[in-house]
Formats: sequence, structure tokens, C-alpha cells
Amino acid sequence: MNIEAVEVFQARVARHAALADPARLRIVDLLTLGDFSPTELQAELGMPSNLLSHHLRTLEEAGLAKRHRSEADRRRSYFRLARDAFEGLVPGIAHDARRVLFVCTRNSARSQLASALWRQASAIPSASAGTHPADSIAAGAVEAARRHGLDLPDVAPRALDEVADEADFIVTVCDNAHEELVGLGGIHWSVADPLRVDTPAAFDAAFEDIAHRVTGLAARVVAA
Repeated sequence: MNIEAVEVFQARVARHAALADPARLRIVDLLTLGDFSPTELQAELGMPSNLLSHHLRTLEEAGLAKRHRSEADRRRSYFRLARDAFEGLVPGIAHDARRVLFVCTRNSARSQLASALWRQASAIPSASAGTHPADSIAAGAVEAARRHGLDLPDVAPRALDEVADEADFIVTVCDNAHEELVGLGGIHWSVADPLRVDTPAAFDAAFEDIAHRVTGLAARVVAA
């Protein structure tokens, strides 16, 4: 066995060992759907903060989870699943939905891209909305979509209360929207706001992040 194969094998061992604990397996199941802050995980699991910190550190060390700071409140952090976390492993949660509703603040970039990408990946209908909608879709989002062979519909951003239905499976793709909509339910993707930088690279990064997440979620959501 060569050195590289040994390293890969040890990484798999560490991941299996980390997942052998019921609490850590539950955390990973949650992270397969979206990003969570430690406070949100603590509320979901009913676990003391010191024990949760231990489990999260173990998941980080095993390469299963990563931590990053919120763009809205820099004191808050979110945990997300590592992209290669499930090499040889299968997540254990599935959902059904009549429609998937993607939500961000302005409904001008991330939620629009997510909804368009979802229509390519799944037969389940999708829509998008914003908590404080802009006047128009961001030019950078339209250009990024075009670079990746995706056409964004020529529609004005819409407000969440005009679009949402109680049967929607909601995915927030913006930290501000997620933290504003306390108790909304659904899942959260902590996607960096490309408009903060407003460069083609920033929009491409957001596009690729969302595309990766849409592909993963679409395989695990069935029509209600």
C-alpha cells in the first residue's frame, strides 16, 4: 500500500469513527441539508454547548465539516458539510416537496440562480423570492448564468409574502434572510453574497457553490 493510499484509508477510518457516535451522525444528517450555527444545532439536538463543541471539533478534524463566519453577524459562525465528506458514505435524510422556494434578501442573484439551476436538476417546481426585493436582477448574475450556459428568466424580483405558500420547501441562500426569518423552517445555504464584491469571479463562485448544492439536494428530494 503506497503512502497516498494509506492517507486516504486513514481519512476514511477517521470519518467512520466520527460517524460512529449517534449525536455526530445526527449532526452530519442535518448538514447534508444546509448550514447551521452552533446555536441552531444546540436547539435542534437539545445538547449542552460544551458537548456540542466537542462533537463539532471531532467532525472538523475528520474532514466532515467546515466552519466559516456569517457575513451578517461576524460573531456568528456556520458549519457546512465538507464537499468530499461522503466518499463511500450515504446520507440518511430525504424530504418530499410540492415546490422548492429559494429565498435571499434582494431576490436579484443567489435565489434567482438557485431556482433556475433547480429547474435543470429536478422536475419538482421551484420559485424564488426576497425579503427586501430589488428593482431588477443583478447584471452580474445574468452574465454568470450566461457564462455557464444557463438562461435566467426575465422577471422582476418578488417579495417573499407574494410568492410563499405554506406547502413550500424553503431554502434560504443568504445569511441576512436566514437570520431575519427566524422560525421559518426549511434549510439554509450560507452562500457568499457576490454583490459585495461585484466581480465576475465572485458571481462565478456563487454560481458554482449553488450548483453543487442544488445537485446534491435534488437527488434527495421527491415530489409530494
